[in-house]
Amino acid sequence: MAHPKKVRMPLPRRFSADIVTALRDGKSLRIRAGATHRFIGIWVVVVESRVFVRSWSVKTRGWYRAFLTDPRGFIQSGDRTIPVLAVRIRTGRLRDAVDRAYLEKYATPGALKYAKDLGSPKSRATTIELRPATGSRLTSA
Repeated sequence: MAHPKKVRMPLPRRFSADIVTALRDGKSLRIRAGATHRFIGIWVVVVESRVFVRSWSVKTRGWYRAFLTDPRGFIQSGDRTIPVLAVRIRTGRLRDAVDRAYLEKYATPGALKYAKDLGSPKSRATTIELRPATGSRLTSA
């Protein structure tokens, strides 16, 4: 008897509307990159119903560099821990839109300096889209 072929289902490219709304309206996101990093808080923006993050400090052992090695990780939204895939974004159009989103979302006097810094060439180069992932071999913490 022949075994049926396993069909790989494509990963969803977008989060559900309720998750996107929570991330858009929340001030920060808890993220864990790869298998060994701990959860930390970072700023997040939503553009065209897609979720984007950038590194401000671009540390050698930081979350961004961990994602370059292993694009799998997790985010925490409310009481949910959600597996994600990090996808590097290189298009100028999207990077410009992410610049504007950071400036609009983080427009308070105390936050604006950092929001502007997230539009610097160094930080723009770290633009990552977070997409939902299923079947991740990582375990949530």
